[in-house]
Amino acid sequence: MLLTDEMRVSADHRAALEAARGEFAPEVIFLNSATLGLPPRRSLLALRDALDDWSSGRTDAPAYDLVVERARTAFAKLVSVDADRVAVGSQVSVFAGLIAASLPDGAEVLTAAQDFTSVLFPFHVQAARGVTVREVPLERIADAVTAGTALVAVSAVQSSDGRVVDFDALTQACAATGTRIMLDTTQAIGWLPVDASRFAYTVCGGYKWLLNPRGTAFMTLQPALLDSVTPHFAGWYAGADRWNSIYGAPLRLAADARRFDISPAWHAWVGAAPSMELLNEVGTEALHEHAVSLTNRFRAGIGLPPRNSAIVSTIADEDVPELMRAAGIVGASRAGRLRLSFHVSNTAEDVDRAIEVFSGHLRS
Repeated sequence: MLLTDEMRVSADHRAALEAARGEFAPEVIFLNSATLGLPPRRSLLALRDALDDWSSGRTDAPAYDLVVERARTAFAKLVSVDADRVAVGSQVSVFAGLIAASLPDGAEVLTAAQDFTSVLFPFHVQAARGVTVREVPLERIADAVTAGTALVAVSAVQSSDGRVVDFDALTQACAATGTRIMLDTTQAIGWLPVDASRFAYTVCGGYKWLLNPRGTAFMTLQPALLDSVTPHFAGWYAGADRWNSIYGAPLRLAADARRFDISPAWHAWVGAAPSMELLNEVGTEALHEHAVSLTNRFRAGIGLPPRNSAIVSTIADEDVPELMRAAGIVGASRAGRLRLSFHVSNTAEDVDRAIEVFSGHLRS
């Protein structure tokens, strides 16, 4: 039977997915990428080599720029923008804080109720200059946008329970009022396709679905907004020529999004670049199909309807913690509920074992 182009792509993605899965070796059934992603073998090897160089005294500091740029390029590909629109840093709240500080006095910010605090707190601390934060249920956020809303700050995927924002409804509502959007993609990029060019700003922590070491984060900006955000944390790494920007005035920042770069924790980026290159090899559509199909297999097995998310949140009875320990299943407790998440390292066998263990112990 001849493969059509569509079937050939699907076959290639399946092969890449199988190859990628072979790079993970968990000793448990790991259903917790929403908390902390597993590193692939290639990232561990790169880190070990870097640590050997460090301990032997062979480290060349400027050489770390190469892995930072590899990571920036890999992330840009995952979110469908050019690399010059991506800034690198360490924490989402740092980038969210820059955006919050750029708002005019008295601005209204619209957020989702009970969103992750790294999305909320940077805006609440602007209250002294009249910035107000209005919270509404996630499902009503597009309808709640008004002409007086300066910015919508919301997570693409809710950390607590995996609900996904309606991108089309939100962007249409904001386009009608001239409202900008800051989308936190921390719980999305790595399994959910997101075109960052659709949003004024995106921020993303790398240590979950991107499988990075902790201490990596990204921000994207639409090109027209570069001059509207002040790089309050500018240091030598934000310089137009980094290694000639380490002493003295005048100010000489990069012309593109690199002006917002935060000096990197080098070894975190050594592990970051290979992880995101692996995800790009599989492809965002295949990652999405894999994660959602496994999640819905689990949902069906415990009697829940399907949903377009890689995260499951359920009420667990008092027996579940011990059942998980005995079976070697790793998940998380968030907002008083059991949270499980399914990613590239997981298999149908993982799902079926989890269904067997949890049978009769979970409810919506």
